[in-house]
Amino acid sequence: MPLFPPPSTATLPHLRLPLPLPLPQSLRLLHRASRHPRLPPAVSAASLPLPPPDALLPNQATGLVAASQANFMRVIVSSTAPGLEQHQGTDLLCLVRALLKKIRRRVLVGDRVLVGAVDWTDRRGMIEDVFERRSEVVDPPVANVDRLVVLFSLDQPQPEPATLTRFLVEAESTGIPFVLAFNKVELVDDQIISYWRDRLKSWGYDPLFLSVDQRSGLSALEEMLEGQTTVVVGPSGVGKSSLINALRCNQNISEEDPIHQLLEQNSKWFGEQRVGTVSKKSGKGKHTTRHVSLLPIVDGGFLADTPGFNQPSLMKVTKKGLAETFPEIRKMLEENESSGCLFNDCVHLGEHGCVVKGDWERYPYYLQLLDEIKIRESFQLRTFGTKREGDVRYKTGTMGVKQVEPRLQLKKHRRVSRKKLNQSILDEMDSDMDDLDDDYQFGVSRRTSKR
Repeated sequence: MPLFPPPSTATLPHLRLPLPLPLPQSLRLLHRASRHPRLPPAVSAASLPLPPPDALLPNQATGLVAASQANFMRVIVSSTAPGLEQHQGTDLLCLVRALLKKIRRRVLVGDRVLVGAVDWTDRRGMIEDVFERRSEVVDPPVANVDRLVVLFSLDQPQPEPATLTRFLVEAESTGIPFVLAFNKVELVDDQIISYWRDRLKSWGYDPLFLSVDQRSGLSALEEMLEGQTTVVVGPSGVGKSSLINALRCNQNISEEDPIHQLLEQNSKWFGEQRVGTVSKKSGKGKHTTRHVSLLPIVDGGFLADTPGFNQPSLMKVTKKGLAETFPEIRKMLEENESSGCLFNDCVHLGEHGCVVKGDWERYPYYLQLLDEIKIRESFQLRTFGTKREGDVRYKTGTMGVKQVEPRLQLKKHRRVSRKKLNQSILDEMDSDMDDLDDDYQFGVSRRTSKR
C-alpha cells in the first residue's frame, strides 16, 4: 500500500509529463522542491577588496574558511594588524556572527572573511563579514573554486550513466573549468577502458584514467594544483579521499613550511583523510567524509574533500539553461548556427523547426532532467510566485555609508487577533457538526436499507 495515493491528472494538471516518469520519482522531486523551495537569496558580499593590514585592529584578522563542522569554522589567517605578523598562517576556531545568519548571508568553505574579537592565546574568534566571491558551487557548498574534478570509478562501484550525467550537468552549470577522471583502472582490463574512453568522447568529454593504489596517472592532476583551489566531487566509494591523500603525499613539506605547522596543530582538521571501504552488500560506497574541508598543499593551493552523494540537486539549472550543459546539443547548435531553431525559447523536444535531433545516447536523460526541472519550477511558481521582496534592506548611515539590515516579515511576527481566532474556532465547530450530520444521515440510510 503506497504512502501517497497516485495523483490524477484532473486534480493536478501541471503534472502531465511527456515522459513516462515513475510516480515515486516524481513524488521525490516534489518533496525535494519543498525542502529546497528556492536558492538562498543572493545577498552580495561587500564589493570592497580585502582591507590592508594597517586598517585592521589588533583583535581583527582576515583569512580563509578552510573547514566547517556543526556551528564551528576553521579560518586560516592571511593578514593581521602590524606587529602581529607571527600569527599569519595559523588557524582560528570561529563562530558566525548572529547578524549574518539573520540576513541569510551564508558563510561557506572557501570564503574570504573578516574575523573579529580574536583571542590569539586560545586561537578563537568571530566571523563578522564575508568578502566578495569569485565563484560558488551549490553541491557541495564551496566558494571561490578554481577547478572541479569529477571523479568516478570503473569498478567497485561501477559507473552509472544517469548518475554520471547528473554530475556532469551540475559541473557544467557552475561555469568553472572541470576535468572528468576515472579511478581504479587496475580492477578492469584494457577493453573496458577503451570502451568508456570512446563512449565519453561521443558525449563530448576527454576523461583521465588513473589508479590511486598503484600511483599511476596522477601527474596530469598534479599540474592543476599549483596555486588553485580544486574541489573533488563524485559518488561515495570512488576514492576521493584516497586520491587527495595520494596527491598530498607526493608533496615534500619541510618542517619550516607554515603548512607543516598547521598540520601539527590540527591533524584532525587538516591531516590525512579517513578512507572507507565499499559495501559488500550493495556494491556502493559508504559515507566516510562527513563535512567539507580545504586541505592545504605546497605552493599555496588547496584540495577540497567533499561528502559523496549520488543525486546532485541541480538547483541552479533552469529549463532554458539545461541544453547548454550538454556538449552534444551545443555541437548541433553550432553546426546549424546559420539556420538555428525556429523559436528562440526552444527546449529541443523535437518540435517543428528544431535542429536538435534525438539520435544521440543521452537524449532520454536530457528529457528526464527537463521534466524534473519543470516540476521544480512549477512548484516554486505556485508556492512563491514571481515577485518576492529581498530579505535585507540597505540603509544609508553616517558619511553616506550603506549598511545592511534584515527585513522583518511582519505577517510572520504579527499576533493573531482574537476576532480571527474566535472565527476560526467557530468554523472548525461548524465543520465538525457537518461531519456528525453526515455520519448520522449515513447511519440512518444503512439501517433503512437493511430493513
